[in-house]
Amino acid sequence: MRACGLIVEYNPFHNGHYYHIQEAKKASNADCIIAVMSGNFLQRGEPAIIDKFSRARAALSSGADIVLELPYPYAVQNSDYFSFGAVQTLNTIGVSSICFGSESGDINYFINSYHIFQQKSSVYELELKKWLDGGFSFPESSMHAYEAIGLTDARFDLSQPNNILGYSYVKTILDNNLNIEPLTIKRHSSHYHQQEITNQIASATSIRKELFNHDGEMTDIAAAALPDSSTKQLLEYKKQAGHWHNWESYFSYLNYRVQTMSLEELQKIHGVSEGLEHRIKKTAKTAENMNAWIEMVKSKRYTWTRIQRMFIHILTNTKKTDLEAFLHAPDNMPYIRLLGMTKTGQHYLNGIKKDLDVPIITSLSRTMHPMLQLEEKATAAYYSILAPAIKKKLAKQEITQPIML
Repeated sequence: MRACGLIVEYNPFHNGHYYHIQEAKKASNADCIIAVMSGNFLQRGEPAIIDKFSRARAALSSGADIVLELPYPYAVQNSDYFSFGAVQTLNTIGVSSICFGSESGDINYFINSYHIFQQKSSVYELELKKWLDGGFSFPESSMHAYEAIGLTDARFDLSQPNNILGYSYVKTILDNNLNIEPLTIKRHSSHYHQQEITNQIASATSIRKELFNHDGEMTDIAAAALPDSSTKQLLEYKKQAGHWHNWESYFSYLNYRVQTMSLEELQKIHGVSEGLEHRIKKTAKTAENMNAWIEMVKSKRYTWTRIQRMFIHILTNTKKTDLEAFLHAPDNMPYIRLLGMTKTGQHYLNGIKKDLDVPIITSLSRTMHPMLQLEEKATAAYYSILAPAIKKKLAKQEITQPIML
């Protein structure tokens, strides 16, 4: 069986994601679609609107055959680490292709840009350092450096979010000589960060905004942008948990945590650097909500996204030393975490199991890999805002069998 990999977050799963799955099947001629998905916390440093199991069910009901969990050390990271973890996970499970959405829609631009970058990497590094030394953030500095080597023209703009991630996927594949064909489809309709729902294919950002702007209630406008399976999972999760997750739900706990941590404890947290712990402590005393707090800490050098990731690591008590071994290890993933599968997915796994070099993990256990221990902490942090009985019930999903549809 041929498998095509997708790198996803599904926050929530919407009609654009359904379109992506259908187009990936056509482009790859694959028998099995495997999605590697961020867990309960996401690449841009946000809690997912509903938990990973609910999002996995929505995906499996809408065309995905296997949903794997992208380990926490890679999920809440910049595009390079995020891409490395996701691509290597898909490589470990034997996909023959990876298909991603992009503003470009032409894979040749990504491959050609990779080779241009290889030829002009020294110029890029010099330009990057110049802008970073000038106090600019890494994304902005990187954009200027790409511009200096000709990688931000109208045909292929590496300042666009999906092009950035897509380029990182291609770079990971080519840097590591992986036997994976990169494929891309052009994003349909809404822009990645579009704030308003204008048709039935809308950005996840606009859907979440619509939901939270209406007091956490499902609206007809939001429902029109979602497959029925996703609407069902959103409503069932809210009925069970009491609400959907966003940053404001965690403000009181996180603020208390920061105010009771010492500067030394804060400095050890992954993402806290260059004396940022002083700014975090100072602003914690006056911030009245999460949005305002991030705005206080943000600067020209520290982007909104970087601050959000840092707050996630504070919330989960993830230290620099906790991640060092994973972020700098050149080897493949130590395991594959299976969240769920269909009968097609099960057939695929049965066919490749004997060839896998790593175990397929279906639940957490007492004797688990250190990376799974970080996953356990992230789960505890994510459910911490729920009532004790609900928290216990939802956390039990970590030790049960994977979803079968």
